[in-house]
Amino acid sequence: MLRALSLALLFLLPLTAAAEETPLPNPQVVIKTNEGDITLRLFRDKAPVTVANFLAYVDAGHYNGTIFHRVIPNFMIQGGGFLPDMSEKATGAPIVNESRNRLHNIRGTVAMARTADPDSAAAQFFINQRSNLQLDWSPGQDGYAVFGEVTDGMTVVDYIASSPVQVMNGHPDVPAEPIVILEIARKPLP
Repeated sequence: MLRALSLALLFLLPLTAAAEETPLPNPQVVIKTNEGDITLRLFRDKAPVTVANFLAYVDAGHYNGTIFHRVIPNFMIQGGGFLPDMSEKATGAPIVNESRNRLHNIRGTVAMARTADPDSAAAQFFINQRSNLQLDWSPGQDGYAVFGEVTDGMTVVDYIASSPVQVMNGHPDVPAEPIVILEIARKPLP
């Protein structure tokens, strides 16, 4: 009897350990804009710090009412940091750059915007409208951390990228008509 119990425990232990190591599923969010919706799948497994940071801003409602403030056709659309009057929203502390995660800035991926300081990303993000491999990490180049991809709504991204732009408050490439992020919300897990 003791031997049978020991064998049963022996077979249960690996299952328990494996269950504890099962990674969390990669979450999805929907960016609702005044021009249509964009659905993203976030790569928590490849960019855990970046995804946790982004979701903290999502959960706090930070992105609601911000705009895509930098739009460059055949390159990318950037948002998450400015209101329609181009006043900048306050953010938390910057995060570490996870650009060495072997994810590439290809069409439809989402990456963190930052300054010249590689570890300066906070809330702003951009969606690559085309493949921009020059933004990847490489020896001697810090790169921009990819942390997700568009799974639905690239037609909306392409439409936003075609917006007429203007210079506003010293910022070039601002859409003449605001492209408002009405809300970014998590999609329920299946």
